Amino acid sequence: MKLAILDDYQQVALGLADWSALPDDVEITVFDDHLADEDAVAARLEPFDILCVMRERTRFPRSLLERLPNLKLMVTSAHRNAAIDLKATADMGVTVCGTDGSVEGTVEMIWTLIQALLRDVVQADRTARAGRWQAGLRLGREMKGTTIGLIGLGRLGARIAAIANFFGMTVLAWSENLTAERAAECGAELVSLDALLQRADLVSVHLVLSKRTRGLIGARELGLMRADALLVNTARGPIVDEAALVAALRGKQIAGAALDVFDQEPLPADHPLLSLDNVIISPHMAYVTEETYRMFYTGMVEAVQAWLAGQPIKVLTLP
Repeated sequence: MKLAILDDYQQVALGLADWSALPDDVEITVFDDHLADEDAVAARLEPFDILCVMRERTRFPRSLLERLPNLKLMVTSAHRNAAIDLKATADMGVTVCGTDGSVEGTVEMIWTLIQALLRDVVQADRTARAGRWQAGLRLGREMKGTTIGLIGLGRLGARIAAIANFFGMTVLAWSENLTAERAAECGAELVSLDALLQRADLVSVHLVLSKRTRGLIGARELGLMRADALLVNTARGPIVDEAALVAALRGKQIAGAALDVFDQEPLPADHPLLSLDNVIISPHMAYVTEETYRMFYTGMVEAVQAWLAGQPIKVLTLP
């Protein structure tokens, strides 16, 4: 059996789980770089029986999966991976399993980005290093009395609402099926999406990417935000129209953004977001902590063991 661990950017996979628990005839190969070209991915992965993949870093559409004749098992971190075509894997008889995970690191990172954006921390670091002491910075904002708008009030959004309430922020919330009762339980006020965008000092996105949410925040929606408003997106890049966001930031239609997710990852070196000084760029690392990775990689080992024993666990299927 040949097993590949993909996209181990920090070269930590082998040290965070006991891969020696697998049988001796399981040959493990770790790839710490990322390939985006489908031909290159197919050529690299063609020999492997088992793929252990990290979230949605590498996409597996049917066109790629059909070029992997030896593939029998895929194990993805967490319980969902929109980058895997589960209809194709089912048609091909490939088992797909998930692992347990944690939202703690993600919650902490979201709040880190919120605070860094409110106080213009990253730009302050840049200007101080350049010898311009406090020059050109936005005035920081205190959290108490600031209005935060949460687009999505699920597991993550509810946690952010609780922290915002602790700091004395006014919390607005919207999602398509959110009720006023659920919002009140989380210490938030249910409003329309337009009202949220118009009233919030800071907007944070917490939705799952789907056909309904793709492009949800476009030029019209960004135009509803105030010129001093801020945007945080740690959900999925395509929920916010990236071209419209670049235009809004470049034209100072909004004051700034903190982004952990993007349409294309890794970001191309010439991406326009990288040239803007009112954006904090985080390389999709909200969930990247030692504790979460231990859960992911340990879960991968357990999933492979269970599959080899003929009793696969945490099997992912189409909704």
